[in-house]
Amino acid sequence: MAKEPESIVLPLLREIHTEIQDVRVEMRERLDKLESGQKSIRQALTADTMISKFVTGDFEERIFELERKVEALIKGK
Repeated sequence: MAKEPESIVLPLLREIHTEIQDVRVEMRERLDKLESGQKSIRQALTADTMISKFVTGDFEERIFELERKVEALIKGK
């Protein structure tokens, strides 16, 4: 005799629950990988910004020194 519908429902619900849990674990792993990638990108951008500021600051300092020397030469003449 075929199983009654009531006896099929609970095993199906358990199976669905297990599958949903598996999908949740997989999605969490994917999200963790994405977050890790975003963190790496942020760190790279921060490092690049710091290097850019350092280089720009170095050029600005050198320009400032050259301007002072030019002013001193102009005043000396």
